[in-house]
Amino acid sequence: MTVVKKSIDIKAPVDTVFTYFARPEHVSDQMSEKGVGMTVIPMDIKAGMGVGTTFRVIGDFSGKRLEWDCETTEFVRGEKISAKQIKGKFKSWEITTEFKELSDNLTNVTMTVSYEMPLGPLGGILDKVKFSKSAENGLETALYKVRGLLEGNGSIPVYITLDAYQKLLAEKKKMNNVPVSTVLTAILEKYEQEPEIKN
Repeated sequence: MTVVKKSIDIKAPVDTVFTYFARPEHVSDQMSEKGVGMTVIPMDIKAGMGVGTTFRVIGDFSGKRLEWDCETTEFVRGEKISAKQIKGKFKSWEITTEFKELSDNLTNVTMTVSYEMPLGPLGGILDKVKFSKSAENGLETALYKVRGLLEGNGSIPVYITLDAYQKLLAEKKKMNNVPVSTVLTAILEKYEQEPEIKN
């Protein structure tokens, strides 16, 4: 069993950090180290990404593609999220992300991935030492990128419907093709100025 563990302190409240990590596709978006790529596709979402949620992981490790399905096994708000492989090529694969509130605006995040490489041809193709190093680098890079995003030094990926995106582009055109962030800010400011409708 190989264990890769990385920690980082993020200058953000524990609830903010936990909420970001609760969507596994958010973190996988940040795993883009040289030779490593990761995509997560939610398949069956339970209780806000809680226990029982399933998702597919598609990993590219130095040109070798692996896919495996996972299930969330533990979900303790503000403290811990765990998932394990339920179908795939690894003999076993588990990930745990733990959150520790250090102060009102400082959270320690520890990610631990433990896995056993597959036997047979695939296990021989993937150099175990190289795979471990690329997993370690990918995890570390993801944590640094997430810290940048949550501390306001990066750009947060936004997931919207195609219809909403087309409307956003139409507004962008009306505003003389200003950056999308400027359009979103204008829309939010307009929304905040509208009076609240009470029943």
